[in-house]
Amino acid sequence: MAEYVTKYSPKYSPKYAPCVLIPVYNHPATIGSVCDELAALGIPLLLVDDGSDAECAAELDRLAEHGHHLLRLAYNQGKGAAVRAGLAHAEQLGFTHALQVDADGQHASDDLPAFLAELDTSPEALVIGYPRYDASVPKIRFYGRYATHVWVWINTLSLDIRDSMCGVRLYPVAPLNRLLARHACGDRMTYDTEVLVRWHWMGGAVSNKPVRVQYPQDGVSHFALWRDNRQIAGMHTRLFFGMLWRLPRLIARRFRQPSSKGSP
Repeated sequence: MAEYVTKYSPKYSPKYAPCVLIPVYNHPATIGSVCDELAALGIPLLLVDDGSDAECAAELDRLAEHGHHLLRLAYNQGKGAAVRAGLAHAEQLGFTHALQVDADGQHASDDLPAFLAELDTSPEALVIGYPRYDASVPKIRFYGRYATHVWVWINTLSLDIRDSMCGVRLYPVAPLNRLLARHACGDRMTYDTEVLVRWHWMGGAVSNKPVRVQYPQDGVSHFALWRDNRQIAGMHTRLFFGMLWRLPRLIARRFRQPSSKGSP
């Protein structure tokens, strides 16, 4: 196992080597404090610079000098592409699991140890965060998410995935990379949802964990309204037709298996 992995004292199951995976695109004001908070987890941090501008790139260089691992992409490719590159790099470094967290500081770090605790009970599961919002959440975002939720429930014929858009999830690295080698799941905002649907289709175990989410008033969003909504609509269409030809298998699975583990 890589030296970068083994120099950390395991807080969690010693059989596994988790890291935190943070895709970063122009979050110079928040990424430093996010890393400071996540360092308390006691596992390595892998930062993926998705073609950030000079200010953010300099901050990432500073963080790398303080011991965090940095993978730099030559140009901006989108969150999905950054996460895929990070997962491939994590496997090369010897990590077995990657805890994906956003770079904008929205997620409560106190809720993250519960994700890593799944290594002791369900190391094969993809642990999916579902948000617990405070009053800062824009109502249009809160209710708008349900359009995707409903399509995910239709396309998996289940309620196993409580939320497919939350930026916090714990991936089993090797099996996830095998899935991504067959299905890239999109370079941008479609990735978070599509990868969970395809994981579910292949019979991967899932678990759902709550995470508190706060929207800062001066937060930076990279959501491009027309481009991303068009890509999301196309993704749901593709997945729907993919569900149709998998329909007999998905129905049979509902009779063979209990629903996947999740918090009430």
